[in-house]
Parts: sequence; C-alpha cells; structure tokens
Amino acid sequence: MRLYAKTTLSEFLGDNVVWRNLEPADPRLPGLSAAWREMGLEGPRVPRKAEPGYARAIVHLLRQAQALTAPGTGLSRLLYVGDTRLLDGTAYQNILEASGWPGLAFIATEKLAEPPRMTREGSIFVANRWALLGEFVREAEKAGLPLAPGTAVVLDLDKTTFGARGRNDGAVDRARVDGVRETVADLLGPGFDQAAFDRAYGELNQPAYHAFTADNQDYLAYICLAIGAGMIAFEELLQEVQAGRLRDFIGFLGAVEAQAERAEPRLAALHRDIAARVAAGDPTPFKAFRRREYLATVARLGQLPNDAPPEVRLREEILITEEVREVALTARERGALLFGLSDKPDEASTPTPEQAAAGMQPLHRVTTHAFGESVFGL
Repeated sequence: MRLYAKTTLSEFLGDNVVWRNLEPADPRLPGLSAAWREMGLEGPRVPRKAEPGYARAIVHLLRQAQALTAPGTGLSRLLYVGDTRLLDGTAYQNILEASGWPGLAFIATEKLAEPPRMTREGSIFVANRWALLGEFVREAEKAGLPLAPGTAVVLDLDKTTFGARGRNDGAVDRARVDGVRETVADLLGPGFDQAAFDRAYGELNQPAYHAFTADNQDYLAYICLAIGAGMIAFEELLQEVQAGRLRDFIGFLGAVEAQAERAEPRLAALHRDIAARVAAGDPTPFKAFRRREYLATVARLGQLPNDAPPEVRLREEILITEEVREVALTARERGALLFGLSDKPDEASTPTPEQAAAGMQPLHRVTTHAFGESVFGL
C-alpha cells in the first residue's frame, strides 16, 4: 500500500451524495422532504438505511441523477460497495428489490493477519482485502454487470470510500470521540473531568450496553454529559442498567429530569431540548455534539504531511480508500453513474451557513490523501 494524490470524494462523485436525511448535495435533485410521495413513501419521516423505504428513496434519487447526467439512458444494473455485511448487505438487497435490477455487491473489511480471500454469498461478495475490489469488478463483468452506461455504482461512504474498515476506520471513530469530548468539556467548563469522561464513554460504548444506548452516539454523548454534570453517578447508572431498571434512553431522560432541572440554565435547557427532539422521533437529538463531530472530522482530513509514517497516517488521518477511488474513476470514465450514501447525520457532515460563508466545505469536498493499493495498475 502507498500514498496517492491529495483529492476529494467529489473528484469522482461530484455532488451525487446523500447523508442521513436523504437530502442530496446536488440542489438539482429534490430530496426526501420535497419528493417523499414520488419516492413511494408514506410520509416525510427519514427511513433508516436497512428499511425498505430507504431503498425506495435511493432508487428514485438514482433515476433522477441518471436523467440529469445521461438523459435517454436508463439504469438497468447495480453494483454496490460497502463495509458491513448486515447493514450494507440489507440496503443492497432492498435496492435490488425496489429497482428490479440485477446486481452484485462487494463488502470488505481489511484483515491482514489472514490470507487474502473473497467468498460469494448469493449476489454478495465478502472480502478481507480492499484490494480484491479489482477482482470483484472482473467477476461483475463476467456476469454481465460491467462498469458502463446503464450501471449504477453505489458507494457507501463511511468506512468504505473513506476510513476503510479494518485499515483506517479508527481515525473516523477518533473524530467522533473528539467531538463528544469537546462538546462535554465545553458544556461542563472547569468541572470537566477527562479521566471520568473517558471511563464512562469507554464502558458504555460497548455492545453489552446497546440495548440501553441503542448504539446511538447522540444518546451516549448526552449520558456521558449527564454523568459529568452530576445528574447521576456512573456506578449508580451501571447498577440501574444491569438491574434492568434503566432499559432505554427515554427511561434515562426521565430518571435524571429532576436533577437536570436543578442544573445550571444552559444544561437544563439542553435537557429539555433533547427530550423534546427524542419525543418527536429525531434520531440525532444532540445537535451541538454533531456539529462538533463535523469540525473534528474536518480536522482529521488531509492534515498530515506527505512524509508522515504510514502507521501514523492510518491511525490519525481519515483517508480516501484508493481501491474504491480507482474503481470509481474508471466507472465514471466508462459512463456509469456514481452515487455515494452516508448514514452520518447531516449536522456531522456539512457546515452551518456561517461556516460555509467562511469557506468550509461538506465532507465530500474536503481534501485529504488517498491511500491503498492500485487495483488496475493506475
């Protein structure tokens, strides 16, 4: 593996990108809020990635994007690239069902301790090397699914197109933790205890607590803030969760409500705001944290010099996956449609209007290094 040129995801995706809210970066493409009826959805609620409604929305956006870039050429094939067998595999299967197209998917996690291997599970290829993406493309061509006009190439963004899982995904996680830590530190001021925060976050950010946190980083961030603010003691929280008396985040909000109302006005107002957003069904209610996550992610894009050691670069900098980049550039050159999907919240992916006016860019337009292996000898 080696370092390639500094570039952006927009080099090959342009603005064919959607974040969690399914509002495309390309303003010419009507998003979910305006086009949910045309997408075949029952309402403007944002479906999650594994839901059939998400697939219907994506198929609609793919067809609209194709009409803009290649009018008169319909889509008839799908190639999907992702990093998680369950979530990406489910999204891919749902897109196949919603579109009626034939397709193949490539799901990878780098595991250098194992011999290179790619296995097929139905129409999904599962690999332990990102470099096997080139072999997948050749298998797709044999199956009549080439990188060509009429083919939609859908790229998962998070831990696939950048921050490759098994290789560079730790840098993406570190940016998120930086965002949580900085948000909590700002809200608690001099009372912030970093060691206590790290202990609480490290313990609760484990699968054993997913039933309680719903594996939701907004929930976890606020729980750590509440602990740091003295709304509930860490040991008491663990006892309540383990005893089954605290079962979910809504229960947690109720358990600390009285303490939150006695907290300083800023924390009390934040508690009420988060509780209202959760009640309204917002899956990302801690907006201040997600805005910090955006800044922390931008800070890890392209910040290291070209001579940084590879192990440092992979740990600290969020990198574009060169294998995915090469396939995407080739697909674009041959007339396929490229489209990027991210489940990252919009608040963690795009600047505020004030930040945009100051020159900040959405994540797909921020420059960083590409790193990996050449799959086509480019």
